[in-house]
Amino acid sequence: MSEEIHIVIAEDHPFFRDGLRRALDRTPSLHVVAEAADGMAALEHIRTLKPEVAILDIGLPRLDGVAVARRIREEQIPVEIVFLTISDDREVFEEALNLGVKGYLLKDSTEAELLRCVTAVASGQHYMSPSMTSYLVDKVRQTERFVRQTPGLERLTPQELAILRRIADGKTSKEIAQHLGISAKTVDAHRASICNKLEIHGQHALSRFATRHRSEI
Repeated sequence: MSEEIHIVIAEDHPFFRDGLRRALDRTPSLHVVAEAADGMAALEHIRTLKPEVAILDIGLPRLDGVAVARRIREEQIPVEIVFLTISDDREVFEEALNLGVKGYLLKDSTEAELLRCVTAVASGQHYMSPSMTSYLVDKVRQTERFVRQTPGLERLTPQELAILRRIADGKTSKEIAQHLGISAKTVDAHRASICNKLEIHGQHALSRFATRHRSEI
């Protein structure tokens, strides 16, 4: 990592985006190289400028923060990600973890928390709003226990896990495909792979399994 941390900010509210830039620019080692009001513009800036850190509002228009993060991972762009959100939505938080997002901040975080988060993430560490810490600890313990008790679960890929969690939420293949930016046919192929790895057989058996263990996966 270079001495100066280059940052792209993606936030659709100009007032909040300006506040973020001002807070970051007050620290000499932090340099905002670009700002974006939507996910597509953010992705282009990240592709072109290769910043160390991208701060993404989850609710960006055109391409939301989660979709931007997924594109970044698919294209293997070497940038660390910080998610910004107005609520501690646990489903989104879990998806952030699945995508390897190292920073997760609520929008009511203090300036000091923002600076700590950016510097930590730029150096490869994880940082999240304190309100999410207890949930994360409990979730990790619960999931680890369930994985030990369920042969085959550790063989699922990150995308298969993401699909399994959406099946648990009652989403159809079409809905999952739209959310993940893939085809429904690809989702169905992943469902078949999940069934094979978990040795689940029979019509609707995967949906029943996912629903039953929704809080553990």
